[in-house]
Amino acid sequence: MSSRELVVLGTSSAVPTRHRNHNGYLLRWDGQGFLFDPGEGTQRQMTYAGVSANDVHWICLTHFHGDHCLGVPGIVQRIARDKVRHPVRAVFPASGETYWRRLRHAAAFADTAVISEHPVSGDVSSVGPVIARRLSHPVESYGYRVQEPLGRRMLPEKLAAHGIRGPEVGELQRTGSVRGVTLAECSEPKPGQSVAFVMDTRLCDSVFELANGVDLLVIEATFLSSEAALAKEYGHLTALEAGLVAADAGVRRLVLTHFSERYGFDDEPAFVEEVRRHFDGEVVPARDLTRVPVPKRRPTASQVRPGQASQDPAK
Repeated sequence: MSSRELVVLGTSSAVPTRHRNHNGYLLRWDGQGFLFDPGEGTQRQMTYAGVSANDVHWICLTHFHGDHCLGVPGIVQRIARDKVRHPVRAVFPASGETYWRRLRHAAAFADTAVISEHPVSGDVSSVGPVIARRLSHPVESYGYRVQEPLGRRMLPEKLAAHGIRGPEVGELQRTGSVRGVTLAECSEPKPGQSVAFVMDTRLCDSVFELANGVDLLVIEATFLSSEAALAKEYGHLTALEAGLVAADAGVRRLVLTHFSERYGFDDEPAFVEEVRRHFDGEVVPARDLTRVPVPKRRPTASQVRPGQASQDPAK
């Protein structure tokens, strides 16, 4: 099983259908679980997906429309009932704190102290590895990006050339230099992986900033472009716009979701066709309970063989 993957729990927008539950997305990330926008029914969808309350370390809400948050009471009470012991951080728009407290304490239950609250505000905010940017929607809404820091890949041939071996390698990584040899002389940058989560918004600068260069973009495609005027009025994206964002931002794998109830599985080819007008990379029209791996790391310069283009191995 991939240590970095998206578990799709629900893919509908305002109204669930026979085949699509309200929103819900769990990003597995090196032992951490980021639960985005748990809509109504998320607790049951987690059971179907083989996900437990102990897999949740973060609850990230983009905004407080019901299809993005009405699953919070069940998730919170399940965390309490299952006696989850690790910290769970809740990230949400500060302007909706009243709604958060109503959801957090929606019914009588034996409460838990493991959940800490981290309201975000302003145009850009961050909590640990989570970056939040304000979007354009009738109510205040934020998109999120999970970003791994830039790392360094050690180059064995450079280490050998400088006679650095054994414990000295660790010292070089910790301190940045050994015997006058710097870390930069024996390593190369290793880009950190990233995932962006963009829901309920019109096109705006923040959408492109969140998506810039990500390995995996999970983005709403509520409507086809034939409903572009409706999408703009209600603060949503079309599949065509999702493809434009992916192409402009250099996204590696694109996941479409948050489909209007007017569309069924038979309409998925139309969504992909619209995306293809701009984006020629990998497209996944999400369905409930599917799993989407985060693409493997891009090869660094030293990993590209002579005569081989540095291309995305996932394409």
